[in-house]
Amino acid sequence: MIQTKPMIYLDHNATTPVCKEVLEAMPELATAWGNASSIHWAGRGPKNIIRDARKAVADAVGASTLEIIFTVGGSEANNTVIKGVFEYFQTAQHLPPEQRRRTHYMCSAVEHPAVFKTMMHMKSLGVRVDVIPVNRRGEIDMKFYEEHLCEETALVSVMFANNETGTLFPIKQMAEMAHAKGALFHTDAVQAFGKVPVNLHELGVDFASFSGHKFYSIKGSGFLYSRKGSNFSPLIHGGAQERHRRGGTENTLGIGCLGVVASRANLIAEKVKSMTLLRDHMEARILSEISEVTVTASETPRLPNTSALVLKGADGETMLMSLDLKGYAVSTGAACSSGNPEPSPVLLAMGLTRDEAQNSLRISLGWETTLEQVDSFVDTLKAVVDRLRSLKKEEEGDSCHV
Repeated sequence: MIQTKPMIYLDHNATTPVCKEVLEAMPELATAWGNASSIHWAGRGPKNIIRDARKAVADAVGASTLEIIFTVGGSEANNTVIKGVFEYFQTAQHLPPEQRRRTHYMCSAVEHPAVFKTMMHMKSLGVRVDVIPVNRRGEIDMKFYEEHLCEETALVSVMFANNETGTLFPIKQMAEMAHAKGALFHTDAVQAFGKVPVNLHELGVDFASFSGHKFYSIKGSGFLYSRKGSNFSPLIHGGAQERHRRGGTENTLGIGCLGVVASRANLIAEKVKSMTLLRDHMEARILSEISEVTVTASETPRLPNTSALVLKGADGETMLMSLDLKGYAVSTGAACSSGNPEPSPVLLAMGLTRDEAQNSLRISLGWETTLEQVDSFVDTLKAVVDRLRSLKKEEEGDSCHV
């Protein structure tokens, strides 16, 4: 009898499988092919789908429907805020001169490239950008933040949760501090929804970005939260869609799928509990059964599904490929950086050495991950690490005799 290897997916921070409810809803959603801007019969179905999805999404994240702007994903939402706030402050003639002089921006050192590289683009345009350091535990330097916030600060952008370590940041406190200086606050919340409860009105942020494929919907769909009264210039000009804030014919299928998942938001608390128990069980086994392993940011509040490991003497890329051959999907860092031979900028920014960063592995669990899958993964990881360390010792021994 031919034995097949298990196919176990443990890379949910990169993307998530499309959930059963979305797959079941897609055929009907796809039949609504009309343009939602049309006033005849073909536009009414798409318009209703978008309206219902907007209500479901708004309710799921603690917002009002008028504060939701549909996008193609998190990167577009991030770019919209960072570039749009800058353009608004520069061109809004009704603003007093002191407002138009707000050309100072801030972000953390561990932001996703969709924020960090956009901030560096703004810097190339002459904008002053301060990067807030983090420590080895992944905690943000609040003293630096407080000292560099000023009357010229236009926007602060700090992620809700880090995609590589799972570290959660004090967003509510940081937003309050920004507002005290008259600055706007944006959070990249792409990794948060589906893993922790999110209430944007309670957080007090002005903007927040989300991406559908990170919470069991389809790729090419996402949304931007823009608090009432928070102004920006649109990134995409065109028609009157999204109340003139994002031009372009709406992606009815993608938006409808977002609504399907958002309507299941009441399940998140239950999923948080199960993922936390599985992650803690996995880490306990790894730490007790594999020597010289550390869990990055383990003493810091973090997402319930994320575990970033440093396994001394085992190269991360080699571990990833070895596990892949055995049917396990994990990561060495951000999926958008795959193929880059350099170690993770996030881990280096936290103060890990290059060797530590190169010996890292990220495991991110999902809603459907089981105890059996986790145990199977740990057993396989033990064997892979033992083999890699033995090979390394042999290589070092041979080099001593040369």
